[in-house]
Amino acid sequence: QVRLVESGGGLVQAGGSLRLSCAASGTVFSASSMAWYRQAPGKQRELVAAISNDGTTDYADSVKGRFTISRAGTKNTVFLQMTKLNAEDTAAYYCDAFIRGAVYWGQGTQVTVSS
Repeated sequence: QVRLVESGGGLVQAGGSLRLSCAASGTVFSASSMAWYRQAPGKQRELVAAISNDGTTDYADSVKGRFTISRAGTKNTVFLQMTKLNAEDTAAYYCDAFIRGAVYWGQGTQVTVSS
């Protein structure tokens, strides 16, 4: 059974940085893509950043230039380096992985930015 576990969330002051990690286990297959989403209270879940297995990346306009998504080679591990954080970045952050036609989600990690 595929399982994704996120880590690295926490409380940070505005202008600070955090690095989130997400590791998938339970499969020998490489994810064709992995992504980070976030959901703030009362809002819909939104895509933050995505990376395909050829290294192509995509970012939400609100995080371009501040967040960087990366992947550990062909491993099913993805990172999100977040800089210049602001209060609008406060949310639960989730990673997902697309593996052999199925999408798997982690349980999420909370990021809280204090102003």
